[in-house]
Amino acid sequence: MNKKQFFLNGISIFLGLIFFTAGMAKVYAGHKFPGLIGPVWLEDKLAEYGLALFARYIAYSQIIAGFILLTLRYRTLGAIILVPMVLSILLVTVSQNWVGTPYVVSGLLVLNLILLLADAGKFLPLAGFPSTYLPAPQTNPFKMLLIWLAGFGLVLVSIQLSFMQLMLSYVICVSGLLIGLVPYFIQGRAGRSIKRVAAKLSGVDFIPAT
Repeated sequence: MNKKQFFLNGISIFLGLIFFTAGMAKVYAGHKFPGLIGPVWLEDKLAEYGLALFARYIAYSQIIAGFILLTLRYRTLGAIILVPMVLSILLVTVSQNWVGTPYVVSGLLVLNLILLLADAGKFLPLAGFPSTYLPAPQTNPFKMLLIWLAGFGLVLVSIQLSFMQLMLSYVICVSGLLIGLVPYFIQGRAGRSIKRVAAKLSGVDFIPAT
């Protein structure tokens, strides 16, 4: 792993931790999950206005985006999902005149945009611009996805388990995160780019991009 990828993975893990723990703290029994940002009482507050389901949607959206970013395999997808979420949080904090919070959220937005800019080559063709991006071929992508989904499934199980056995739910949650990381350590990021280094009459040779 080169310095650039180490830096980008660090950003991904940092953002993943923030939003994953924020979502888990909202839905865990008694909010007894260590969250880095709040408020954990969002559902209780919005329930007064008949918006409890919306609050639950926010919590699980944070969990999904956070898990994707934490486990690195589908980092680009996680960064895409996070954009509207962070923008919504930013608009709420600005409209409510929260002191200091908009600056923190703006910083998170900048970090997320860095992740997207690093993968700009993937998005340029969508707008009709040329790109040198070429996806690296991978073996058994469906198998890797199933392993990743198994890890995410354990995280969801841990939420329900927290209402019966809190300590065991923590173990299951951590196990889910570790299993979610397995596909990344086996094959790296899905959709990572490769660079064409030589073209021959018999075909085209590729090496991983640096």
